[in-house]
Amino acid sequence: MVKSQETPVKIEHAGIDETTRNMLQQLKIVTVIGSGTMGNGICHVFAQSGFNVHMMDINQSALDKALVTIGKNMDRQVSKNTLTEEQKQQSLSRITTYTDMAEAVKDADIVVEAATENIDLKIKIFQQLDQLCPERTILATNTSSISITRIGSFTKRPGKVIGMHFMNPVPVMKLVEIINGYATVAEVTNLVYRLSEYLGKVPCIVNDYPGFISNRILMPMINEAVLALQEGVAGVEEIDTIMKLGMAHPMGPLQLADFIGLDTCYSIMNVLHMGFGAQKYAPATLLANMVQAGYLGVKSGEGFYKYTPGSKELVVAERFQNKSWKI
Repeated sequence: MVKSQETPVKIEHAGIDETTRNMLQQLKIVTVIGSGTMGNGICHVFAQSGFNVHMMDINQSALDKALVTIGKNMDRQVSKNTLTEEQKQQSLSRITTYTDMAEAVKDADIVVEAATENIDLKIKIFQQLDQLCPERTILATNTSSISITRIGSFTKRPGKVIGMHFMNPVPVMKLVEIINGYATVAEVTNLVYRLSEYLGKVPCIVNDYPGFISNRILMPMINEAVLALQEGVAGVEEIDTIMKLGMAHPMGPLQLADFIGLDTCYSIMNVLHMGFGAQKYAPATLLANMVQAGYLGVKSGEGFYKYTPGSKELVVAERFQNKSWKI
């Protein structure tokens, strides 16, 4: 454990009402499980908003790397005058790292789980959290597709289990998709909604159906783009350019798939396929093959595009450069 100095949480925000202030002052310690891209981003926004944050991961080197990443991201804010150097140092001082889950959550008022998108892993984590956390603790998950109701059913507090789906990159993206499980109580939803607003986010409440809203709509679009490529309808560059210039998307669906991670896209499509039982949600064969072969997008260095460290140039992967290519 690397201990920082915990200071009392000060709930200060222009225009914040007394009811919200009283609610949020109950949340003295926030524990985030996972220090990867999503986990460190979630820690970043909580710490910057004045909360004492416990960042937990099984690997200390991953935690150290996460702290460096948070520091660099805050440096960007300082350079853009959206954060002062003093505010950066204060925010970093609020983050304490842990490799022991029991220590990380023993005093937590809310836990946000941001581990890998794997149902078995998440169930295991929530069973541990249920045993280790105080009875008052709210258990939130950053899952992008897995049923909140199912996760909550493996705890003795399903009413306090909720989805808190942040978008990547967390410090930049405004949306938080709040997902009610079947048993989630209204008081918990209300608190998490107000908490998200306090973090400077725009919360949207949805109900617990496969893919929720964000990925129920996004992932079939990405999968359809992969199918169009697979069938030779158009090439990678053409598909992405049509969606960017014709539909005003900031990023084409194939580039976005690389950014998200093709393994994550494949996993979510499987959740949709199993959840709805409809063939239209079946993952494209090309997507399945790329994941099986380890071509996962940005994280592996190649997906539909080739990624070279230090370069921002968008280069179509060599295997897709032949315009007449088909699976």
